[in-house]
Amino acid sequence: MAILTHRCASVPLTDEQVKGLLKRYDRNGDGRLSRKELRVAFRSLGLNFSGWKARQALRHSDANDDGYISEEEMSELVKYASKWGFKIC
Repeated sequence: MAILTHRCASVPLTDEQVKGLLKRYDRNGDGRLSRKELRVAFRSLGLNFSGWKARQALRHSDANDDGYISEEEMSELVKYASKWGFKIC
């Protein structure tokens, strides 16, 4: 009898793909990502220490210090977060 296992693979993604994936986690539809939404996104994409990484990414990418990543700040977030790699399952 064959046993099927669930496997994840690290797949290189383009910046546009990462941006699209992250935008899916804008749960309230306000066009911005909060730290909580980032944490959930990072955890879902297979990152360890997602809370810490969300705080770091927000500090790095939130140019106007409003506590959210807006559409204008998204490119900087993608550049910063892409260095960690993502798992697509």
